Amino acid sequence: MSIQGEKLQKVLARAGVGSRREMEKYIDANRVSVNGKVAKLGDRVEETDLIRVDGHTVKIEEKADRICRVIMYNKPEGELSTRKDPEGRRTVFDRLPRIDGDRWIAVGRLDVNTSGLMLFTNDGELANRLMHPSYEVEREYSARVFGEVTNETVKNLLRGVELEDGPAKFTTVTPMGGEGVNRWFNVTLNEGRNREVRRLWQSQDAEVSRLIRIRYGKLELDKRVPQGGWMEYDLETVNYLRKTVKLGRETQTKLSVMPEKRKDKRAKINQIRKAVKKHNQRVKPTKRK
Repeated sequence: MSIQGEKLQKVLARAGVGSRREMEKYIDANRVSVNGKVAKLGDRVEETDLIRVDGHTVKIEEKADRICRVIMYNKPEGELSTRKDPEGRRTVFDRLPRIDGDRWIAVGRLDVNTSGLMLFTNDGELANRLMHPSYEVEREYSARVFGEVTNETVKNLLRGVELEDGPAKFTTVTPMGGEGVNRWFNVTLNEGRNREVRRLWQSQDAEVSRLIRIRYGKLELDKRVPQGGWMEYDLETVNYLRKTVKLGRETQTKLSVMPEKRKDKRAKINQIRKAVKKHNQRVKPTKRK
């Protein structure tokens, strides 16, 4: 399969530089060149083109050259979802495993005060589609809400409200207990706009005091994995995600294809916990301002 005539941002995403959306921003910011000329949105490239991002040559790959990998990360509060922070604060990428000649791409973001399930992949096209609203991949959050929540409040959130960036709504709102004006709700929605869950509740004069993402599609947060820990998904799970966004099946994996015994699963979780503890001892905690 030749890449001839493919859009530049799609080729860069497949090369693992970032998601297609991120690459569009790079191109728009004049950070990408093709054959020595500054690239522009809409450019298409061929196999023989020399592509650079921030002056660094990008190795162009055919789709079949990369084994699609996906990991689950249990994000703690206090970590940024950016790759690097000018102020030196902790980011979600600090703890992820290194992959030779490749890089992890975040499937969406969680704000600094939100914890829970984040997905990372080395396949830019998969990341782009999982984030794109047209595929309506459901996200579920557990939210502790401060304020009066009435039946009318819930109806408004399900019916939809107008936010500054357009209409938004929850697809489900499920009470999960609590006392007084501090109550827990599980909520679902089919897109991932910036701070959307918090802004929806704020539109009803309620504040989210704690927010945890507990599901993405059918993939649930594995509570055995401690905060700051990660686990790689098997081939079956990778192909579930690919099928969800209408991508072809992956046939290879970096993991063992042998059935995992219970004692091996326990050993893996213990190994993750030890790695998290070791990292926490090595890295100073971020000071909250």
